[in-house]
Amino acid sequence: MRIAVFGANGPTGRRLIEQALAAGHEVVAVTRRPGSLSAGPGLAVAVADATDPAAVDAAIDGTDAVLSALGARFSKGTITTYSASATVITGAMARHGIKRLLAVSSSIADPNWRPTGAHFFNHVLDPLVNRRLGRTLHEDMRRMEAVIRQTGLDWTFVRPSGLFEHPVVTDYHTAETSADGVFTARADLAASMLREMTERRYVRTAMGVITPAVQPNIAKLIWNEGVKKK
Repeated sequence: MRIAVFGANGPTGRRLIEQALAAGHEVVAVTRRPGSLSAGPGLAVAVADATDPAAVDAAIDGTDAVLSALGARFSKGTITTYSASATVITGAMARHGIKRLLAVSSSIADPNWRPTGAHFFNHVLDPLVNRRLGRTLHEDMRRMEAVIRQTGLDWTFVRPSGLFEHPVVTDYHTAETSADGVFTARADLAASMLREMTERRYVRTAMGVITPAVQPNIAKLIWNEGVKKK
């Protein structure tokens, strides 16, 4: 397949590109940073802001599926990265007749998500980090999901839990709506998206993804994902 990856220059996007090329897919890496990625065998680079309709139209032309790994850092102000890009991307997909969309969201988008046995996370970290520091970010993720739900696309919301770096794909778990776990390795997130792109087990619903086999450093995770994230 020929796939467009938005957020290609981010940590999840780079994992997606690496794994997609290894699986034999052709990839159009969409980034708003000129010179940040180099084209290569099977890899084309499109410079486009995901909220620019003309640029997005050009970037996805000739692709079979779109994977969005766009992200934003925590902010006290209103965040529109997710919803604004979803509006433009889905509009461009409709014009080009591209049906398959996978968009990274979060387990937080499920209001009933509470990992089993994770007392410290559920009662301390989640209220402080996700519901307070990350409130405006997760609000926009929910707006993104609402935008995509209104389309006729074959969409899947991909909902990881706390993201962290791990060098290899593990025996990750997926579940409808959200998965019962606290953490998700980016390698597993990318692998689950590429598998779901073709297997289509979660079309027009959400797929939770977790990594049960590895436990990251929580302090480093909060710093990298909430404070340092670009």
